[in-house]
Amino acid sequence: QVQLVESGGGIVQPGDSLKLSCAASGRPAFISAMAWFRQAPGKERERVAAILTHGGATAYAYSVQGRFTISADSAQRSRKRSLYLEMNSLKPEATAVYFCAARDRGNSGYNYWGQGTQVTVSS
Repeated sequence: QVQLVESGGGIVQPGDSLKLSCAASGRPAFISAMAWFRQAPGKERERVAAILTHGGATAYAYSVQGRFTISADSAQRSRKRSLYLEMNSLKPEATAVYFCAARDRGNSGYNYWGQGTQVTVSS
């Protein structure tokens, strides 16, 4: 099992920056990929960015390319891994609950989810 806990959400103004963090504990060594999803009121959950834990390849939603950066690190010989999402030039449409997700090796979908952190972009 893997536990995911997000932090870093808040209320910011358009054009501001914000960095989200996700702490993964349990058995993160078995995770093959991690991602950030978001869900705005009345909309479906969408994947914002993803990263492979081995190799570090990343992928972004078109709407955030060039403004958001996903990164991950893990302490050697540790049962913890961290995931980050640095968000720059935030727009009001970025307002949503942001979720951290992780995928076990061999899984096609993300099978671990955090509780979410609210990001509100408003003037």
